Amino acid sequence: MNAGGEPVAVHDGLVGGVDTPRLLGSRCATCGSHHFPAHTTCPYCASEDVAPVHLSAQGTLWAWTSVGTAPPGYRGEVPFGFGVVELPEGIRVVTRLTEADPGRLAAGQPVALAVVPLHTGEDGRVVTTYAFTPVETDDGPAARP
Repeated sequence: MNAGGEPVAVHDGLVGGVDTPRLLGSRCATCGSHHFPAHTTCPYCASEDVAPVHLSAQGTLWAWTSVGTAPPGYRGEVPFGFGVVELPEGIRVVTRLTEADPGRLAAGQPVALAVVPLHTGEDGRVVTTYAFTPVETDDGPAARP
């Protein structure tokens, strides 16, 4: 804990879970599609029969890059990894990556959800966000190109 109190999420409603962080999404009962972030209407079939769900905490890396220049209004550190992770539910999530070096990442690489510090807010509290981190395998570090 820091001097400013408990950490605060960059945006409410993105991450939940008690023991293991999980992305908060939704699932359409009509067409079966999953969504992130959660929606009250299915973006695929327009059904309003959707329910909140915890999405998988593990996925595979689908695309990635490194961001070396801070976007307008961004107060976190650079460089940072940025990419697309495919979850077992069949959706792809645009996300921060904990690895900023693109040469240390590979297509299909296993990754796991983590809650990481983003920056310190004006009130002194640490602002957190979700990111995916490469998973170590039995063979050592996760696959590389």
